[in-house]
Amino acid sequence: MEALCKASALFPPFHSIPTNSSSSPHLHRLPKTFCLRIDGKEKVPSEEPNVPSTKSDLPGSDVWKLFSHAQRNITHINKQRLVAMKEVKRLKVENETLLENLEQLETEMKRTLIELQGRNSAGAPSLSLCELLLRIDSMVISGLLSKGDASELRKKFMESKVAIHDALGDIHHKTDGQLLSELHKISEKITKKPLHIVHICSEMDPVASYGPLATYVTGLSSALQRRGNFVEVILPKYSNINIGMIQGLSRVEAEFESYFGGQWHNNAAWIGSYKGVGIIMIEPLQYSAFFSRERSHGYSDDFERFLYFSRASMDYIVKSGKQPDVLHIHNWETAVVGPLFWDIFVHQACLIKEVQFVKKKRRQDNCALFVNGLDSTRILLTCQDFGSQCLEQPNKLELCGLDPHKLHRPDRLQNNDDTNLINILKGGIVYSNKVVVMSTIHSRERIIHSLSCGLEPTLAIHKEKLMVAPYGIDAQQWDPSRDKYIPRTYSTHDMDGKTACREALIQRLSLSRRISVVVGCIFHGKSEIDVKNLKIALQNVTRQGAQFVLMDCNSILKPLQDEFKDVKVIPRYDEPLTHLIIAACDIILCPSFDDPLLQVPLKAIKYGSAPISLSSVTDDFRNLNRQSEGHDQGSTNVYCTSSQHLEKCLSPKLLLNLRMIREGGSGG
Repeated sequence: MEALCKASALFPPFHSIPTNSSSSPHLHRLPKTFCLRIDGKEKVPSEEPNVPSTKSDLPGSDVWKLFSHAQRNITHINKQRLVAMKEVKRLKVENETLLENLEQLETEMKRTLIELQGRNSAGAPSLSLCELLLRIDSMVISGLLSKGDASELRKKFMESKVAIHDALGDIHHKTDGQLLSELHKISEKITKKPLHIVHICSEMDPVASYGPLATYVTGLSSALQRRGNFVEVILPKYSNINIGMIQGLSRVEAEFESYFGGQWHNNAAWIGSYKGVGIIMIEPLQYSAFFSRERSHGYSDDFERFLYFSRASMDYIVKSGKQPDVLHIHNWETAVVGPLFWDIFVHQACLIKEVQFVKKKRRQDNCALFVNGLDSTRILLTCQDFGSQCLEQPNKLELCGLDPHKLHRPDRLQNNDDTNLINILKGGIVYSNKVVVMSTIHSRERIIHSLSCGLEPTLAIHKEKLMVAPYGIDAQQWDPSRDKYIPRTYSTHDMDGKTACREALIQRLSLSRRISVVVGCIFHGKSEIDVKNLKIALQNVTRQGAQFVLMDCNSILKPLQDEFKDVKVIPRYDEPLTHLIIAACDIILCPSFDDPLLQVPLKAIKYGSAPISLSSVTDDFRNLNRQSEGHDQGSTNVYCTSSQHLEKCLSPKLLLNLRMIREGGSGG
């Protein structure tokens, strides 16, 4: 091609060919019908032109040689391209044939290995089991193991399908004590049965996230799944659900019926998963308007909507033949599952056990399901708080098949204050086997006597089944040793990164470098801002020469930046900046230590900052230095201050101690 380009550049256009006789030899290469204008006239070249004897005598013969050479090269290249294409096609066919042969060989090898394992199954494994049983005899004789315990161990390992060599390795080089310790661990795994847990709830992050319950359900489900349990979540199918986050989402072909308002109604079930956790979404067909709205809550018929969902969830469990060990219900939205379970479904199971013949096919189907396992299911209720309890008229319970006359009693669902109403959350507490209350700082006694919102008599009666669990944070996202939002990571063994974070915050927000202590405060969109206490805190901070960084998602505290000199207000929520503030600050002022949304106190502890409550609480705060799988809460040795007044929390002595810690001294 390069030769062709050169020839094209050198070859003159036909209209510029000289008209003298020396140019006539070029005409023998032109077609017979080609006309050339010579001396102003068109002339057709003759069939036998008068040409010189040799081309070397022609002027410009080098140009024709280049042109001819280029033509030959192009022809050769085209031929070679065709040959190469045929070779590629041949190699492709050979490659496919080789892959097929390789797959056949792999299949044959797997089959051979299976056959060899089957032939040796009576040899080596049984030999290992025999050796293990003899070692157990040795432990009994030496007094390490009692006869009864030895008998149980023998029975477990003889009946189990555990490969002894794979589980214990070479037992010849282990002492009886070492081997016994490993045997106990393996024995616990053999006897431990994984739990089947079904959540019935109104939200789950990131599928349907509307509040703190969503992250709680997802975090808890993931942690339980990692421990080897089987977890499923039943949700309403909202119209604005985040379908893209569900793997393998599909609609079940067959519909199922649920009872509501004196009739049976059809529902569609959608199934999928999120990070290994099964997801079932229930879509009402007759009552399609229940969950095809912009918001999940805040409507006058919220009770009817979630009453329908709770009953449909129970009917789905029965229809699908599930036999969960635990039904985990959440807040008032699904608290009615407790009365439904014990007064309708389990009650029907008892009747069916007594009456062997039932005329209606629906009840016959339910019979087999209940007898096969629902009678061993237990109910767990989680309350994020007692502020929302759902008070309704008793006769509305008839919508889902419950008897209002049996439930409108002081020891059942009757509201403690207004006795003409029923309390749905109270019903969940009464009918659950265990009740978990989410609180980071409050004890069970304080929750019962001070924070129960009218449920104190009920909680006092059911005190033994009440448990308090702290809120948690995502240990993967909030960890200073691997945080992607801070300029330099750090840990308890290397705190230099915290200094780098402080420098980055000063540079980003243009803070004064003469300030030795930085105090941060973060308000999310739902925070109740105590402006009076906040101003007192700002006065104390700025009076002591410290810098105050305030992130306000409500965008109502911007004027404070003009009122106080050393106060920097960020009028929006910024996730990366939140990480940097918590990592860089010495003190984090918290609107509340019970913060289910942002969990600023736990994050502050995790990042080595001192969390202090903004409110004037008089009781001692509990130590927040806790750890739990899936809800890791930090490992730094920072404790919450025993706070009586905000002025004492931000006293000059505390600020002086923080300065001395940074400078390498010792606080008083």
